[in-house]
Amino acid sequence: MLSADGKYYKTDCANTESVFRIIQSIPSRKAEPFKRWLARVGYERIQEIENPELAQERMKEIYSAKGYPKDWIDKRLRGIAIRQNLTDEWKERGIEEKRDFAILTAEISKATFGMTPREYKRFKNLPKQSKANLRDHMNDLELIFTMLGERMTTELSQDEKPETFDKSKDVAKRGGKVAGNARIDAEKELGRPVTTRQNYFFEPEKKTKKLNKKDE
Repeated sequence: MLSADGKYYKTDCANTESVFRIIQSIPSRKAEPFKRWLARVGYERIQEIENPELAQERMKEIYSAKGYPKDWIDKRLRGIAIRQNLTDEWKERGIEEKRDFAILTAEISKATFGMTPREYKRFKNLPKQSKANLRDHMNDLELIFTMLGERMTTELSQDEKPETFDKSKDVAKRGGKVAGNARIDAEKELGRPVTTRQNYFFEPEKKTKKLNKKDE
């Protein structure tokens, strides 16, 4: 890996899963708190599999701790459910590869907002190396139109049952276009764009107040 002196050196690296396995193998009492934490997280995950409502409650707690308001959290969780329905529908149509999911998602986004998710991240000035989820940085209207585009795509796909990837791609464009047309109409009424460069990356609570004040 590239070092500060501009030279490359062999470096020991590990991904998250491997780091957890290393922690579990450490024969030291100092590692016990981490091991107990891993056991608790694993137990909670099993609970969530048995009762999905627990996963939603924990997600609410996480977003709330970050400073997001309750009404935003409700929309975000609803959006997650709609997204899950869409990906399940795509799987029914034989689509499995992450790359294909990304292509179809980009088609919906382009038709809805005129930007792919990658372009949208740049528009919102999200750090390139960040793993930040774009939807965690959308305001209420952006989330609503995202949900509309994905729900319309799901409905069209369920009705038409496209048999090829290209046909699913066409359905994604059309589903996104419905949301895009609705967005354009909304912008005409509001006299301003629905999309905003504002994000929730650093201070969600303060950003939220600014966004809500601007929306008023």
